[in-house]
Formats: sequence, C-alpha cells, structure tokens
Amino acid sequence: MVARQHVSAWRPQVPGVVEVFHAHFTEHTYPMHVHDVWTLLIVDDGAVRYDLDRHARGTPHDTVSLLPPQVPHNGSPSTSQGFRKRVLYLDLSQLDERYIGPAVDGPDLADPLLRRRVGQLHATLAHPGDELEAESRLALIGERLRDHLRPRLADRPRQSAPGLAHALRELLDDRLRHGMTLDAAAQVLHAHPTHLVRAFSAAFGIAPHQYLMARRVERARRLLLDGRTPTTAATEAGFCDQSHLTRHFKRLLGVTPGRYARTGRTPGR
Repeated sequence: MVARQHVSAWRPQVPGVVEVFHAHFTEHTYPMHVHDVWTLLIVDDGAVRYDLDRHARGTPHDTVSLLPPQVPHNGSPSTSQGFRKRVLYLDLSQLDERYIGPAVDGPDLADPLLRRRVGQLHATLAHPGDELEAESRLALIGERLRDHLRPRLADRPRQSAPGLAHALRELLDDRLRHGMTLDAAAQVLHAHPTHLVRAFSAAFGIAPHQYLMARRVERARRLLLDGRTPTTAATEAGFCDQSHLTRHFKRLLGVTPGRYARTGRTPGR
C-alpha cells in the first residue's frame, strides 16, 4: 500500500486555541513526545493507538481524546487504512494544571454531545470572521471537559513531585533555544549524569534529549505558523540548522517544515 498523508494546520484568532491541526495518515507513527498545551483530538476515520503515562490507550468510535500537557505520548494507526483526525491545541486558560492528573487517568471520553460540539467548533474555525461564535463554542466545550474531570480531581490523591526530574525539566525549558549539556545540568543539580537520565526517564517516561527535541519541534511549528521561514524557525527554536530541524520535525509530524508552513493559512483566505 502506498503511504498517503495530508496535513493542514493554522492558528485561528481565537483566545485559548493555540493551533488547529487536521491530518490523514496511513503509515506515519508518532514517537514519544510532549506538548506544553492540551491536545483535544477526534478521529473521523480509522483509529489511533497510543501510550500515555505508560498505559496503552486508543480512540474508540465516537470518542473525544484529551491528552494533557507535559505527559509523553506516541501514536500510530490501528488499521491498515490509517486514520483521519482533527486536533485542537488548547492553552492552559481553558484547563489549568489541576486537571492534568484526571486527564491522564481517563483521556478518552465517550460523550456524543462533546464530540458534536468539537466537530462544530472545527467547522466554525474554518470560516474567518466567525471568531465570536468560535469563542462561544469553545466556552461550552471547556465547561463540558471540566464536568468530566472534576469528579476524578476530587478522588485523586495528592502526590509529591520527584524533585530532581522536575528540576531538570525546568532547566531544559529555560534553555530551550541554547540547550544544555548533561554534564552542565549535573553540575547545577549536584547529581551524576546517569542518575539524572534515569530519574527523568522514570518520572516522565521519556529521555531528556527526547523531551528537549519535542519541545523544540513544538516551538518551531508555532514559528512556522507565524510566518517564519524554516531556516529562521530552526535557529529560533534551537536547532543547529534547517536540516537538523527537518530531520526531527518529519520524524514527529510526518511532514517537512516547508510543507507544514505552506499549510499555515487561515481557511477561506
């Protein structure tokens, strides 16, 4: 079977929506990666299997999947026909960090009304000038999501964060563009480099270098949608050059930065 893919991405002028992403993949497999925003996903054809917080998950028919920020996940087609999905990336103004744990516990929501509302929001976002309608629809979606997550929030015990792993993540976030060697991080945190890698991987399910590259790709995709060239986006996101960006970008998203940038337009314009 010949691999097929189609990608469309844009940033609407709607507060809370970081990006709209539509894709059709038959063979692309997402490696482990993270986002710093919420991923609200519906699958229109086929199905996706993924791992979240070391648990195997999937997208059963007519569900809405809510993947929380800072929690590594991957993704691959469940069938030979691949999948067609629509994604909204939402910032933390829609759901704050309190809801990350409950979303990890149950990311796939069987809620026909919620799914219908998400589909309606996608349709609205395809028409420039309807931003007020989109904001209204997003508000109802946010309320529905919080209604799903609040009961789990009340039942979830508070857990202490692994200090060393979180400290390393903060260092990587602070030095996203210029990077930091493992030895330098070890000196700052007064820990052996091997212990740092093990602690980070145990806490987050992803190695430090994988986390850093995923965050840089995340930064690059936003720069591309802002109109930056791939060369400029590579530099500003912390990659050595455009070829370095292309290699990691295509591995994560299945398309090159140039092709992704060409989709970055407002529908209807």
